[in-house]
Amino acid sequence: MASHFPFITDAQFELLLRNGRMALAYQAQGQDFDPRPVVKLFTPDAGATWLLTEIEPQAQIAFGLCDLGMGYPELGHVSLAGLSVVRGLMNLPIEQDLHFRATQALSAYAREARLAGRIQA
Repeated sequence: MASHFPFITDAQFELLLRNGRMALAYQAQGQDFDPRPVVKLFTPDAGATWLLTEIEPQAQIAFGLCDLGMGYPELGHVSLAGLSVVRGLMNLPIEQDLHFRATQALSAYAREARLAGRIQA
């Protein structure tokens, strides 16, 4: 399946889907799934950031660490279709941080973000 979103490559989309299937399998066994983020998205003109780890296979709803730039980063779900229409103060669309390489599990990024009040990755 290909990504229909300009901020996620086809390869990243496939990895996000694979992680989504793995998350469901872990949940079915009562275990936690804590992968490294696959992609970092941001608004170049609004201070919002998303570190995404997985997509629910049937819904195209992503899961990850979301920071809307208001000092309260949190783990949660976000609609990819919704992200595709988000615009910042200068009407710029969401972009992918092409230099981001995850070095730790999502829970570690979440812990650091809560302490700092923002995603620092």
